[in-house]
Amino acid sequence: MKKQLCWILLLAPIIACAQGTKADYDRANGFREKFRGLVLNERIAPNWIGNSEKFWYQKQQTGSTFEFILVDPLKGTKASAFDHAKVAAALAKATGKATDATKLPFTRIEFSPDQKSVVVKVGDKTYQIDLGTYEAKEAKLDVATGGLKAFPPEEPARNDGSGEQTSIKFVNHSTEVLIVSWLSDNVKPVEYRRLKPDEEWESNTFSGHLWLITRLNGEQLATYAAEKKASVAVLDGKKVPFTPRRNNPMQSPDGNWRIGFANDNITLVNVKTGESKLVSTDGTKANAYNGRVWWSPDSKHVAMYQSEPGDNRPLNIVVTTPRDQFQPRLMTQQYLKPGDKLPKPRLRILDVDLQKLTPVDDALYPNPFDVDGERWLNNDQFVLRYNQRGHQVMRLIGVNATTGEAKALITEEAKTFIDWNYKTFYEILPGGKQCIWMSERSGWCQLYLYDLETGDAKPITKGNWVVRSILQVDEVKKQIWFMANGLTAGEDPYHLHACRINFDGTGFTRLTAADGTHTIEFSPNKKVLFDTYSRADMPPTFEVRSADTGKKLVDIEQADTSALLRAGFRVPQRFTAKARDGVTDIWGLVYLPTNFDPTKKYPVIEDIYAGPQGSFVPKTFHTFAGGMSLAELGFIVVRIDGMGTNNRSKAFHDVCFKNLVDAGLPDRILWMKAAATKWTQMDLNRVGIYGTSAGGQNALDAVLTQGDFYKAAVADCGCYDNRMDKMWWNEQWMSWPIGPHYEAQSGPALAKNLTGKLLLMVGELDTNVDPASTYQVVDALQKADKDFEFVVIMNNGHGAIGNPYARRRFQDFFVKSLLGVEPRRN
Repeated sequence: MKKQLCWILLLAPIIACAQGTKADYDRANGFREKFRGLVLNERIAPNWIGNSEKFWYQKQQTGSTFEFILVDPLKGTKASAFDHAKVAAALAKATGKATDATKLPFTRIEFSPDQKSVVVKVGDKTYQIDLGTYEAKEAKLDVATGGLKAFPPEEPARNDGSGEQTSIKFVNHSTEVLIVSWLSDNVKPVEYRRLKPDEEWESNTFSGHLWLITRLNGEQLATYAAEKKASVAVLDGKKVPFTPRRNNPMQSPDGNWRIGFANDNITLVNVKTGESKLVSTDGTKANAYNGRVWWSPDSKHVAMYQSEPGDNRPLNIVVTTPRDQFQPRLMTQQYLKPGDKLPKPRLRILDVDLQKLTPVDDALYPNPFDVDGERWLNNDQFVLRYNQRGHQVMRLIGVNATTGEAKALITEEAKTFIDWNYKTFYEILPGGKQCIWMSERSGWCQLYLYDLETGDAKPITKGNWVVRSILQVDEVKKQIWFMANGLTAGEDPYHLHACRINFDGTGFTRLTAADGTHTIEFSPNKKVLFDTYSRADMPPTFEVRSADTGKKLVDIEQADTSALLRAGFRVPQRFTAKARDGVTDIWGLVYLPTNFDPTKKYPVIEDIYAGPQGSFVPKTFHTFAGGMSLAELGFIVVRIDGMGTNNRSKAFHDVCFKNLVDAGLPDRILWMKAAATKWTQMDLNRVGIYGTSAGGQNALDAVLTQGDFYKAAVADCGCYDNRMDKMWWNEQWMSWPIGPHYEAQSGPALAKNLTGKLLLMVGELDTNVDPASTYQVVDALQKADKDFEFVVIMNNGHGAIGNPYARRRFQDFFVKSLLGVEPRRN
């Protein structure tokens, strides 16, 4: 017996060293590159021909060979766009260089209107190829027409805020080296790549993220915004011209009058004579006339606001090691926090002929978080949308231009919150008598048709599923195209499907069918849609469907993962378990290491983000995620959407109300316990958790409130006290006015509960979440005499974990804390 015990003791360190080794680190850090580009036809995008439904796309034959395919959806045909061998021969003759028909030296083609010729760019020359004779001659090609739209750097594209994972490929068709930089949250360029002429580079990113193109001398040329689908930015090396807007919103439609502001009051200027007249005298700095104005179509009335200013709340950050000077620098920006005073606008309407200013009673909009959607329905009625502070009341308000009388056209109320940023679509239909309105009043996000004269509302969509976004509203056909999830029993309720319905609620049609999450793109003439669908455990499939009936017209391609799987890739595993209520399904993913050994036990690490603005478990096929590479160190990594996150029922979402500390943690723990009965290799005595931003807050809360289950946490750039973070996000879920629940759920208040291991990270220059929120947790932990690790990443903004040093410390922390191995020992 003693001899056996000795052998066990000798074996123990050997078994422990089998995870978290140098080989594991190499595999983790090389994960992305190892599997990059191994999926054939992982991304296919239609290139529409003119204003038609016809398009071409590029099909991979192998990793380096490809073919151009032409599709005519209405005929149901798909064939080679041309004879590739003859095109290669024509180019060889024109350029004097041998050309491989399977590797044609261009990635884009431009069809002529009659589709009898194509224009291509080879090097710095452009050729037109006759598809009848296959003769090539030099021509012109506007490469800026290909791929993503380029915006002037002075006026970049708007960030759509969706944040969905996507990718963007940059193709340098210029004759010089160009710099590709990401525009961070403080609009500071972060250089990612220098592209040589004819070089391509692809990067994972998020929808709406902005990218800047510059010359080596620093001259800014263009900006691009990543789209929800994978896309291509074709760089031509030219500066996108910036043309300031010529129309003057301060000037009346008939061109006779212009509004101005002077000394906090209103001036009315006669454009022809230049005569200016003061039409208000009650404006002061404490109650000033300023901002936008809205002219009635007949130029007889103009609406504007008189506003009390809000608080001045500076976010002060000391740049301790600036790159351009030795001494530290103070960086300051405005940053309103929960409880701060907001500007208080009051509507005023000016009668131009009478030069009379009519105040609009504020009884229907007494305490605005925001007012928006201002417009004239006709010459006599003005409307605005009001969101009351606290996000529990929202109104569409109509105002009589002559009397200033205000009337509630639509009123929306909630006992918890109205999801102001993500579920408040509305569109007033032509004629100004009807409005399409989004609401969760039924317990599910649906659409309603309002009669603005009677106030009557009729449901357009109905059911226990969620309208996610509006694709288009056809006011002639009286139809709406939209994306929805939760439509099919038994299918992952987060899967997105395209649908169409009539204004009166009839004619509901699902335009996509397969079990997966779908993204669609309409043809320019709206006759067909290009459908891409996949799941985390199923590679993408591409097809074309009728935009009217949803009937499949053409099968395009299915991504091929053979090479990926041969290289050792492990496909993420989907799993569901019941929530705390014993009824609701909770959905998540399991990432296993590529060298997974079913005879071993593995610590479990949760990659968490429980921000209530969305749901965050990936629903599309992907070959890289942070959790995948982390698993290589000897872990099983999981991602879960618990109660309190978005895109399910209102009741599911409401769990977060005044309760961000919950983070769905009870559901996540039950999910992992259920998963451990399937994957018995999961060691639930060694569970870690990590996250960034709201995920950082969630990770900290996990070890402070559920320390008996979560033994180690990495919390990165978290908003640990909801009074310290930006107003719009925190008041949306924690409500207003500020109550005792804010402090009770804060990291500093809960710091005394720490029992496990903790690593806090923060970016020194974080302008998204005030870094002081992290420092206050550090202060509370020190006062409570708690052991923890703390890493500040210098000259880094939001999301410190992306920094190479921070990433290594993050890996080392879990290797030490959960594997019990000293990292980098080899």
